[in-house]
Amino acid sequence: MDGLLLNTEDIYTLSLNEILATYGKGPLTWDVKIHLQGLPGEEAGQKVIDTYDLPISYEEYNRLNHDIQARMWGQCKFLPGAVELIKYLNSEKIPIALCTSSAKIKYQLKTKHLQENFQLFDTIVTGDDPRIPKGRGKPFPNIWQLGLKELIEKFGTAIEPQECLVFEDGIPGVKSGLAFGANVIWVPHPGAYEYLGDTKMLLGNNGELLKSLELLNKSKYGL
Repeated sequence: MDGLLLNTEDIYTLSLNEILATYGKGPLTWDVKIHLQGLPGEEAGQKVIDTYDLPISYEEYNRLNHDIQARMWGQCKFLPGAVELIKYLNSEKIPIALCTSSAKIKYQLKTKHLQENFQLFDTIVTGDDPRIPKGRGKPFPNIWQLGLKELIEKFGTAIEPQECLVFEDGIPGVKSGLAFGANVIWVPHPGAYEYLGDTKMLLGNNGELLKSLELLNKSKYGL
């Protein structure tokens, strides 16, 4: 969801820079941010604290983050091609799951003004789902496995991971999608390209890199 469907990566940067500035640190740069994408909230927050040597606990960091972001979530909007893809998959009755590292409360705050389109997902799994063992967020595949399990239960049909497409923007998410066994459509933030490394080696023959969801060739994947 974050950075793939919604512009929340930019909002995260703004809110985090506000915290960093309070302690005379920052600004957040993409060489650091690239390692935060897709991580569960506590893991990402602790990485920020450690990277910038912030004199606060994770609990204090989380409180500041929550207060600042609460002012900004109303600015969330869909990125180019996202709504069109969601509507298309729904209209074609292709099972779709949203598997986001965001905790449930953050998912709700980000999407409450966008529910008309988020209601088109067949199931939604958030990063704090108790069925995901602690420490098994992305880049581990557990969240995708849980999303697929719920789709299978809803539709009553067998679906194998290799029949799935995982859409991601960050490296931890790409790694988790590949570990899950799916083909991965990787749509990075424009600011991330310089720090992606060898994308062809990471993806292998199991996906592709796109600059926008608008550029997805659906027929290539039988959609």
